[in-house]
Amino acid sequence: MAPARLRIGEVAARTGLSLRTIRHYEEVGLAPPTARSAGGFRLYTDADVARLMVIKRMKPLDFTLEEMRDLLVVLDRLRSAGVDGAERARLAGRLASYRTQVEERCAALRSRLADAENFSVELGRLT
Repeated sequence: MAPARLRIGEVAARTGLSLRTIRHYEEVGLAPPTARSAGGFRLYTDADVARLMVIKRMKPLDFTLEEMRDLLVVLDRLRSAGVDGAERARLAGRLASYRTQVEERCAALRSRLADAENFSVELGRLT
């Protein structure tokens, strides 16, 4: 069975990303469409949508485009069949490093959110 082919508007609806953002990620080489229709429309698969969701989740954590690209390469290689044990271990280490970075950035965001909530409470007491 052939993978589903989604047009960019459907991908935008699924991911919550704008058409412009999806096109930008294509232009910088992070998320090119799998194919194009005879009329030139971008066509995406579920795997393409999953790739865009990885990018979407990295963006608010202030990962650079290069870091996004690197993580996507790691994920792609880990999913490929031709990866030997040594390379798989090296890739797993890189993936673990990204997970650590995500956890650290989430903790920093939680701290900032707590500060903002405390500030809101303080302002509420002044009224």
